[in-house]
Amino acid sequence: MSSSYLPATTDSIAQALEAKNPSESISILYRVLDDPSSSSEALRIKEQAITNLSDLLRQENRAEDLCNLLTQLRPFFSLIPKAKTAKIVRGIIDAVAKIPGTSDLQIALCKEMVQWTRAEKRTFLRQRVEARLAALLMESKEYSEALTLLTSLVKEVRRLDDKLLLVDIDLLESKLHFSLRNLPKAKAALTAARTAANAIYVPPAQQGTIDLQSGILHAEEKDYKTAYSYFFEAFEAFNALEDPRAVFSLKYMLLCKIMVSQADDVAGIISSKAGLQYVGPELDAMKAVADAHSKRSLKLFEIALRDYKAQLEEDPIVHRHLSSLYDTLLEQNLCRLIEPYSRVEIAHIAELIELPIDHVEKKLSQMILDKKFAGTLDQGVGCLIIFEDPKTDAIYPATLETISNMGKVVDSLFVRSAKIMA
Repeated sequence: MSSSYLPATTDSIAQALEAKNPSESISILYRVLDDPSSSSEALRIKEQAITNLSDLLRQENRAEDLCNLLTQLRPFFSLIPKAKTAKIVRGIIDAVAKIPGTSDLQIALCKEMVQWTRAEKRTFLRQRVEARLAALLMESKEYSEALTLLTSLVKEVRRLDDKLLLVDIDLLESKLHFSLRNLPKAKAALTAARTAANAIYVPPAQQGTIDLQSGILHAEEKDYKTAYSYFFEAFEAFNALEDPRAVFSLKYMLLCKIMVSQADDVAGIISSKAGLQYVGPELDAMKAVADAHSKRSLKLFEIALRDYKAQLEEDPIVHRHLSSLYDTLLEQNLCRLIEPYSRVEIAHIAELIELPIDHVEKKLSQMILDKKFAGTLDQGVGCLIIFEDPKTDAIYPATLETISNMGKVVDSLFVRSAKIMA
């Protein structure tokens, strides 16, 4: 900060806005914050200066300066109400988050702020910063540390009955358990979030997040129709708010359509009024997968996976479901190809399906073990031998049914005779 301060007045703020370049504006705003005056008007102007300064630093991608600003403002925080302090702190943390590649810096900043809030006994702010820290740790795949932090935070917030924060934390816990592949706990945490949300007014963005997480969990259980309805609700909420998550909700809606073999509906959804707003790589990727599924073409499927690697394979939710879809498509294609044969070379099947021999051989052996068809692999000559489906003899089940019926008749006669004798 500069040693010569500017008075905290509207003229100083106007001077910063009229500056020729951002660096000059930032310098002026720092000098405004140096004003030792603590009158109510000066404090109000300083709050405005902090907001403008954090916006300028974010635009200039000066994340380190934003972190230092929080430290420099600590004496100022003792002069203003705690609610305003919380608003400023969270605003600056949000500004740092908007600068790309600052995950580690955000974690360090949140940890530093948690220590300060503990020392200052600012419980309300500390709980929110800890929730933010848990989310950052989860994004950095520091799952055990995030879970430990959330477990203690949930107990504390439940005791205070802060419903809005409780919704945030339960939702975060559900995402964390889902990342750890613990579906029962993920569902339990989501139910807790819904219960808390039903008791209060939840902002549309938060409700959309709950619906999005519900859809993800239902899709994981292969209940794609219910998942689709949740993704649709999330899409409507995010679309109304122009939230960037809307495109992901739409993408997962299309995924559900593909998974229930309604790939023909995908083009219609994309060309609808709402879908046209989000045309781009995400939707193009799903359209390519839908086309491959409609044509039952493994080659087109693999081309889609290669061309849209970032949208398909690097999205963990889509990747998980497309892996099972790929397996299903491969099995259907192999069954169709081997159907006319009783004995066929594996190399010939691999040539027809345009896949490596070892990949086809591995899949065929898996299908035999899963009893998808009756056969065996003769690896000595590289052949697949297909057996005819053994026809079950109907006489045995019929005999067992007759014996069962005779047993019932004898039991009934025994009961009647016992009544007569009595």
